[in-house]
Amino acid sequence: MITYELEIFERTSDYSELRLSTGGGQPKTRGVDKVAIDELINLVKLHYGQHSVAPQLFGSPQLRNLGMRLAAFLDGDERWLTPILHQPPGSTLRITVAGRLRHLPWELLAVDGTHLTVSNQAPLLPVRAVGTNTAFKGPVTPGNRPLRVLFMAASPEGVEPVLSYEAEEAAILAATFRTGAELVVEESGTLEGLRFLSRDYGAGYFDVLHLSGHATVNSDGQPVFLVENEFGERVDATADEIAHAMAGHWPRLIFVSGCLTGNAPGAGAFPSMSESLVHSGAPAVLGWALPVGDVSATDFAAELYRSLADGVSLDRAIIEARQHLYARKRGNWHLLRVYADRSPLAPMVTPLITKGRARVQIRPADREFLDPQTQLSRVAARTAFVGRRRVIQRCLRTLKMPLGLDGAAEALVLHGMGGLGKSSLASRLLERMPLHQRAVWYGRVDLQSFRELTTRVQFPTVEQQVEADKLLANDQAPLLVRLRHLLHVDGPLGQTPCLFVFDDFEDGNLDQRDGGYVLSPEMADILPALLRAIHETGSPSRVVITSRYLFPAPAGTAVAVESLETLTEIEQTKKLANLRNLRPGSPIDPGVRERAVHASAGNPRLLDWLDLIVDDSSLDIDGLITAIEEEADRFRRETILAANLLDSQALELQKMLAKVNVIDLPVPAATVRAVHDHPDASDHLKRAVELGLIEEGTDPETRRPRYFVSNVLRPLVRPLLTDDEYVQACGAAARSLYKLWVTDLAPSGSAV
Repeated sequence: MITYELEIFERTSDYSELRLSTGGGQPKTRGVDKVAIDELINLVKLHYGQHSVAPQLFGSPQLRNLGMRLAAFLDGDERWLTPILHQPPGSTLRITVAGRLRHLPWELLAVDGTHLTVSNQAPLLPVRAVGTNTAFKGPVTPGNRPLRVLFMAASPEGVEPVLSYEAEEAAILAATFRTGAELVVEESGTLEGLRFLSRDYGAGYFDVLHLSGHATVNSDGQPVFLVENEFGERVDATADEIAHAMAGHWPRLIFVSGCLTGNAPGAGAFPSMSESLVHSGAPAVLGWALPVGDVSATDFAAELYRSLADGVSLDRAIIEARQHLYARKRGNWHLLRVYADRSPLAPMVTPLITKGRARVQIRPADREFLDPQTQLSRVAARTAFVGRRRVIQRCLRTLKMPLGLDGAAEALVLHGMGGLGKSSLASRLLERMPLHQRAVWYGRVDLQSFRELTTRVQFPTVEQQVEADKLLANDQAPLLVRLRHLLHVDGPLGQTPCLFVFDDFEDGNLDQRDGGYVLSPEMADILPALLRAIHETGSPSRVVITSRYLFPAPAGTAVAVESLETLTEIEQTKKLANLRNLRPGSPIDPGVRERAVHASAGNPRLLDWLDLIVDDSSLDIDGLITAIEEEADRFRRETILAANLLDSQALELQKMLAKVNVIDLPVPAATVRAVHDHPDASDHLKRAVELGLIEEGTDPETRRPRYFVSNVLRPLVRPLLTDDEYVQACGAAARSLYKLWVTDLAPSGSAV
């Protein structure tokens, strides 16, 4: 694409000058008075503000007229734009302006009613030029490999609306599936996490940094991007703070996908966040001029990365993504703005069929969780996983924490009722730790199957794999000794961090004892030896266990537990959007959909089951409702009543579950004891948690445990209470929560 340079600068307070350079010969120059500039600025202020209607409407005549006024301003009597209009495959117009002109919507440029930036014949890409720096001096050689994207979504607690960042990640993966892309996710949403991850991979590794989240302008008129602290609370990050986190490790492109990230506050008096990032050393930054919806932002990003992964140049990829939005009649097609230094907007990677082109090295984690009989994945694919953000953040902190620090552990147990997505969460954690090798076992594990880890892990060399095979096969030495040699810094896996995953651990690896569960004899040989070997060698390898039941940690080891809860309303909404039949707008009868969603009680697996049931075209509405209830009952039998789990508990424990179930939200332990006024209440609660009959989550505000009895259990436990007991439980819950959440939180001396 041909590049043109346009400069607009003040000569005096009443007179400005325009200068157009075409790359050859003398630049063209002409003057323009202050009156003409003021008229243009006032017109933009009238029709293109944050609260204006026109920018939201596709085909708006006001925007078309505004685009034609902008074009006339640049064209002048000398018709400067005319040569640009007939230069296939298109042109890049680098615009250098300051002050009030920096925020004008050049993306609307139009001639004869046609917007130039989405023209099919010779599209125009306006680039807001920033400074004279060149971070990447040309020519830039594209990598002979797949595209590499560092993706960080920030979703602080209490910030609305909650963004569908999972859908954005999934759309990018789907768009780049043909050519492949390495999408590395920074899950914490913190600047510290971004700094560590960019350092870990090193300068020049990533082609793109994609930041997704909310942005705004603070009370000082400074643009800020809303990131998180380690507890998920809101932190307002300035462009300087983002630049500090990157520490000069800038990729070729930074996409700050948040509202107003491309907007210059104060009618251009201050630079936008995107412009400030270029001033800080980023070569090219994309941002949105005004508020943009989730769907359009996701569509644009997916199309942009599809083109970049195909080996298309950066300038052409941006044009194609904008044309994609326009073709879909999205009213916000014009909001994307490009800020850049003088680095070439060249291709980042080579086309797919290029000799010697590298392939994506990381296998999708869901392929590690195959059903032994069907060989089908038993977990949600990366593109289908939603929610569990705080849980994932806590798990990753545990798994990445060096041994010896407070809170570090050799193993992480993902615990909870059947169907809550423990295995899918384990798969998600593997995806989020791509530098670790993976070894996954399903169900019962004995010494023979444990030795298969050498076939599940990719060793740096064949010699190291042979050495590992010999170590594990040497029965003359205790397993702990063999594993210590395996994980020692100079051993076969000393430089290869691994995640050892035991999935569905309760199936064959635990034995019942005294109403609880302990390790089976074979697992009692394996797990303690593995955990102690990790501890004694200081290995970065870790163990992940998914289990319906809790069990005592082996002596001398540290085991962290993360208990899963029922999906929140927001998580369930995201989950439903991925289901073919239960999603909003599906052809299934709304009453049937509502009945199925209610019956699922926020259990992800049951939602999947019911999504298939409601698609049975042979059943009428009454038949579908009956089928829903029967499927929910089957789920209860298979996931909750296994081995008569519920019936085998003390009656008072069962009644505790029934009493806590009158509350439709997670509550503190104090409220559990209030509704279950029994001398053994604490023991009942502990036992119910261990058996997965009551959910134990973490309150995001207090960071203390909270408890919830899933409504999946309601048909089983409600009959245990008389009507009077039910009313008493409701009253006790109301009094307890009022005290905890109202009177105890009220400021001293205030009326409640």
